Amino acid sequence: MVKIPPYLKKGDLIGVTCSSSKMELAAAEYAAEVLRSWGFRVHLGITVGTSFHNFSAPDELRLEELQDMLDDPEIKAIVFGRGGYGMVCILDKLDFKKFRKHPKWLCGYSDVTTLHSHIQERYGIPTIHSMMCSGITADTVEDPYVHSLEQVLKGKKYSYNTPSHELNREGSASGILVGGNLSILANVSGTPSQVNTKGKILLLEDIGEYRYNVDRLMYNLKRAGWLDKLAGLVVGSFTEGKENSTPFGQTEYEIIRNMVKEYDYPVCFNFPIGHQAENYAVKLGMQHHLKIGESKTVLKLQED
Repeated sequence: MVKIPPYLKKGDLIGVTCSSSKMELAAAEYAAEVLRSWGFRVHLGITVGTSFHNFSAPDELRLEELQDMLDDPEIKAIVFGRGGYGMVCILDKLDFKKFRKHPKWLCGYSDVTTLHSHIQERYGIPTIHSMMCSGITADTVEDPYVHSLEQVLKGKKYSYNTPSHELNREGSASGILVGGNLSILANVSGTPSQVNTKGKILLLEDIGEYRYNVDRLMYNLKRAGWLDKLAGLVVGSFTEGKENSTPFGQTEYEIIRNMVKEYDYPVCFNFPIGHQAENYAVKLGMQHHLKIGESKTVLKLQED
């Protein structure tokens, strides 16, 4: 059975750490005040507001802080400061023994996909794919996407919908939701962190990739068996895409559509998840129902 972390209640403590790239202290402090306004206490780790080249801190310090937060029984959830790069550098040195006995919600996306995938495949504990502290700003604080993180942390049910897209393949499916950032999923492909996608709903999103590289990343997933026996596919945003001087000839969505055209499971595009303000919080590792119709797509959390 899936061991669901306890949902948060008023006064519970959230830890904030930057296990990957650096984040400005002022931005983290603003996000922390928003989390406090939801009724939670917040502990900002020492990796918040620090800098070590592209990282927030050396590997050893990022590892130590994340390990401490995973082990600390008082911390009920970890909201990562931002993504970037660095989780894979410390992943294999993390000890999940205490986390497995007393799981807590781990919230983030982008580079945090490494951690999501590893935990789902190795331990089957749900995690939250959501915006991080870097996405909670004065411009977004009232958005439903920010509040979706609050609602998920508190255990509220959700059902998200978005208008139909011309490339959608209609249909319905139920399955455990997995996935996240495409380039990260390709990075963990063939490792102990590669999640088994058979019968599951796969989520994909990315940012700043050359279109030819999106094609290459999708071939990686296809050849490694990620796409074979899905229940369904949810494609979020692919923002800030790049072209070479000679255009690739397909958009990111067209690349993905063509990559899965031989399969018959439902596929939706432009779902509001990814590197953008429109980024709903969803529980990876838990059962969802996907319905792709003529006018809209609905992704609904099924009963816990």
